[in-house]
Amino acid sequence: MSSKQTENTARRRARVRRAIKAVANGRARLSVHRTGKQIYAQVIDDTKGVTLASASSLDKDIRADIKSGANVEAATAIGKLIAERAVKAGVKDVVFDRGSYMYHGRVKALAEAAREGGLNF
Repeated sequence: MSSKQTENTARRRARVRRAIKAVANGRARLSVHRTGKQIYAQVIDDTKGVTLASASSLDKDIRADIKSGANVEAATAIGKLIAERAVKAGVKDVVFDRGSYMYHGRVKALAEAAREGGLNF
């Protein structure tokens, strides 16, 4: 990536994070990271700086069920898994942090599956 692309990505990520902190009101943050091959999700308590729950397409629980970590099916499975783990950790209300990614495709699929799994955002 060129330095201009990196700078724009960092600026977009900071803008999203700033907006999230403004509306969080003490809720945990559901952070999404995607690469060309995998997708990751974490529920983070920013007041304590602790990860409460995490899931990724590399987890052994889910790896057998998905063909690739880079498709909408994998994102849907990760969304359901992160919701299940977050509810088990006692978190129901979160704010969704899409990072620098558009709310489209895999990111949207993960968010919708997490909502179906019991998370409110």
